[in-house]
Amino acid sequence: MNATSSDAAAQAGPAAPGRIVLLTTSHRVAPGLLSWPAWQALRGADQVLCADGAHPQLPYLREAGVTVDETSPGAQELVDACAGGRTVVVVATGEGEPRLTDGLARLAGSGRVHMPELELLPASYDLPGARLLDLVQVMDRIRVECPWSSRQTHEGLAKYGIEEAYELVEAIEEGDRGELREELGDVLLQVVFHSRIAEEGRPEDGAEPFSIDDVAGGIVAKLIHRHPHVFGDETATTPEEVKEHWLRTKAEEKRRTSVTEGIPLGQPGLALAAKLASRARTAGLEVELPHGEGVGYELLAVAARAEAEGVDPETALRAAARAYRDAIRAEEGSPALDG
Repeated sequence: MNATSSDAAAQAGPAAPGRIVLLTTSHRVAPGLLSWPAWQALRGADQVLCADGAHPQLPYLREAGVTVDETSPGAQELVDACAGGRTVVVVATGEGEPRLTDGLARLAGSGRVHMPELELLPASYDLPGARLLDLVQVMDRIRVECPWSSRQTHEGLAKYGIEEAYELVEAIEEGDRGELREELGDVLLQVVFHSRIAEEGRPEDGAEPFSIDDVAGGIVAKLIHRHPHVFGDETATTPEEVKEHWLRTKAEEKRRTSVTEGIPLGQPGLALAAKLASRARTAGLEVELPHGEGVGYELLAVAARAEAEGVDPETALRAAARAYRDAIRAEEGSPALDG
């Protein structure tokens, strides 16, 4: 007990109930990075307890001169430890302290115990995006321990990336927020899964390994470079000016010899036709549509017209197809479907 706390306890008298501070920390923040109120509570406490001897904060607390007792007291023991106005800080484990807090609640509810003051003090908080660290850790374990996941390759997972992207689009078009959140998670899983596989590399193919950090670092650098009006000295006040910056910086990066480079030919036909028309129009190229027999050329003309009018032909066709589906179900006497 330090001198200040001892004096306070003596003045409070033996009947003073004292104070319990439940200190919570996040495993997603580097150990030792605690808030100033947390350090004040730790340094001013009469006793600091922690049930987990392997808690990542303990080495840093001890390095800072804080004595930590590795013990797991019951609710009544903790209340007794606070007698005389003492302050006891409990460094919560990763699972929290449900047994202890439930026990304290029962004592308080009994009305027979003069309870100490109980304070919940968050010592560190998750930053935005912190749960992504959990996803990386979970994926790492699954890759090692799951018989199916451990055998997957980029090529084997490719079809799932396509499926998840379509399901995401469907959730957006149907306006289902719950589905949208779930499908975004499924798409994110594909990114993390492929990145985890890429960490292993393929020396026999001369493939250099890379990690999720390399993927994130690459897109961060790209976004900063393509937003000079945000991170640099350029100015943009309209979406059109933003697009101009984006296209210019992208052209500098890619140094392509044709506007058609980089367009995936394996995408759906209407989307492919619209993308080609968009690239040509953006580049100021007046290219006459090829003429030929058959529905393919007719669809090409429709896709180009939709793009010129600012309409995504794939989205428009899906909307029309859903209306057709509803008409079919109505004719069958089947119940209508949402979306």
